[in-house]
Amino acid sequence: MTGSQRQALMLAGVSRSTWHYRAHPRAGITSPIPHKDRAYRSRIDLVDRAVIAGKITSGWEAGHSVDHTFASTWDEGIMIASRRSWWRIAADIVDQSARPIVPTRRGSSAPRQAPVLVATGPNQVWSWDITDLRSPWRGVAFKAYSIIDIYSRKLVGCRVETREADNLAVEMFQTAFAEHGLPQFVHADSGPAMRSTLLKDFLHDFGIAQTHNRPRVSNDNPFSESEFRTMKYRPNYPGTFHTLDQARAFVASYVPWYNQNHKHSGIALFSPDEVHNGSWRTLWWHRDRTQQAYYASHPERFRARPATPAPADIVSINRPEQPENEKPLERLHAA
Repeated sequence: MTGSQRQALMLAGVSRSTWHYRAHPRAGITSPIPHKDRAYRSRIDLVDRAVIAGKITSGWEAGHSVDHTFASTWDEGIMIASRRSWWRIAADIVDQSARPIVPTRRGSSAPRQAPVLVATGPNQVWSWDITDLRSPWRGVAFKAYSIIDIYSRKLVGCRVETREADNLAVEMFQTAFAEHGLPQFVHADSGPAMRSTLLKDFLHDFGIAQTHNRPRVSNDNPFSESEFRTMKYRPNYPGTFHTLDQARAFVASYVPWYNQNHKHSGIALFSPDEVHNGSWRTLWWHRDRTQQAYYASHPERFRARPATPAPADIVSINRPEQPENEKPLERLHAA
């Protein structure tokens, strides 16, 4: 067989360097020196490292950073090593006790008070948020905006865009105000679009107060989070949207279903529209008659007379010391 050594090694899948060192192995070293301990021309000697470490430690004791000490030494006409080398030597100093503790933003800021919101009827407190609708492309998602009335759970505003932007949120609120009127409060998390000056000024002009989540506290916005979960856990949820039009078409069909047909567990299995317009009361009487008739026919299947659930009188976010609600049956009979 003829051919070059390069071709033979290529066919065998062996690199030329591997073949060379197998044919000419290096002599073994009894006590190899680690690379970090080897001497090379650019290496900073132990004397200079000790001088730099001393200056850094003295700077720390005076409350100065490594950069400050490095620059001050440089200003004195002394250049021992590069700025990056100073930082490497600082990391190797065994005793770091003199190093100044830099206060972080999280540690220096006072704890934000929990937002407390109470609604006793529709159009009092709205909550809004933005969620991602996944696309097939990594790092790309469509943005679904939604506004929910926390009392009735009705979606009063919704749109889908390619990005989060405060001007798009303002347009959504303008449409919601024109259709449903003005709420007293608008609650959201602490995202850039939610805390933007543009939206703040817009709501202020209508006399609407704003509240926001505390940092890293998802429970401060439970109603919007719950609504997004309902949307994404429906049996017919696509999971992935290939185009903006596809995402918009899905949300356009989801909103009327959610408002008109969804039997919401948080409002006694009535729909948000029924609670929002008050028609749930008529439906409640029908449910109650049906349940009481069932009880009369089969009392042995119950330990006590059943009470027909009804939506709560008071809906809140972080309301302290919530009293026990009246039994829905007694409340409706009293009305």
